[in-house]
Amino acid sequence: MILYFSGTGNSLAISRQIAEKLGDTAMLMSEATNCDLKDEKRVGLVFPCYWFNVPQAVLDLVPKLDIPPSAYVFAVIPCGAQAGNAIWTVRRLLAAKGVELAYSHKIRVPDNSAVGFGRNPNLQVWKFQRYASRLERIINDIAHGLHRRHYAWWGVPGAICAMPSVQRRTLPMLTPAVNAGLCVGCGVCAQVCPQGNISLTNRKALCGEHCTQCLACVHFCPQQAVQLNGKATPKEHQYHHPMVSVKDLVQRNFSD
Repeated sequence: MILYFSGTGNSLAISRQIAEKLGDTAMLMSEATNCDLKDEKRVGLVFPCYWFNVPQAVLDLVPKLDIPPSAYVFAVIPCGAQAGNAIWTVRRLLAAKGVELAYSHKIRVPDNSAVGFGRNPNLQVWKFQRYASRLERIINDIAHGLHRRHYAWWGVPGAICAMPSVQRRTLPMLTPAVNAGLCVGCGVCAQVCPQGNISLTNRKALCGEHCTQCLACVHFCPQQAVQLNGKATPKEHQYHHPMVSVKDLVQRNFSD
């Protein structure tokens, strides 16, 4: 079973690739918290790195997963550049449940948070070709049950970004808000939000209080009405994995 958390589709696409090669199933991590996983012999966790650590949603979900201690557990972290403390953190969360993280690795993908700093994530699609061979090696390692933890150490940048004082200053930069004047109530943002954090009221979208800064709403909004720092994201800067659509994000679960 491959359990994933994904906003703009990078982790979803990689989960599907791993599941296809291993003859397994990819499932949204939040849905897996209600599943009986005790008979699973191999469990994969695929999620992005946010601010040098795991997304808050993953931090909340992993302790709820019913993973058997005997399972071969691996983690693959799609990230713009650095995995930060993400693998170290998930290893610690699993250990608290008596589960060993047997294998871990990162793979670089376009950084969807780049829009928060005025950059275009679509200029990073070269990463797919450059790191395709690494993903093949990762899948081969998992297929052979290797026990190796790449990028699993604790680091200072991740610890600094996790400090409450730092988060109070930085997280608002990547926390979206809806411009009601541009919103047409199409509901796309509500469909793609993995947190179920967006609702429609009087044909207008409204963001709740459980945002995990995945930015799916920012990238998929056809009117560029979901904004960061009060600024619209140019259409040409909106990004999602080229093999992932809104329908894919809504469908959520995939079999080989």
